[in-house]
Amino acid sequence: MGKVTLYLIVVPFVIWVLEGLRIETLFRKGREVKIKIFYVLISLGLSYLVVNCLYDFSFYFNNLM
Repeated sequence: MGKVTLYLIVVPFVIWVLEGLRIETLFRKGREVKIKIFYVLISLGLSYLVVNCLYDFSFYFNNLM
């Protein structure tokens, strides 16, 4: 399973989880652009961490067998 495929699976999941946290309540009203940029950066960062973790686990378990 390639990293691109993992990204396509993980990014929507991370965005869904972030929307459930309602982070926009931490920002002042009228800051929609900043909130959207924040969501994009946080979702890309978390997706990067999750994908690399899953990729490393799969590489590790493939080498065990």
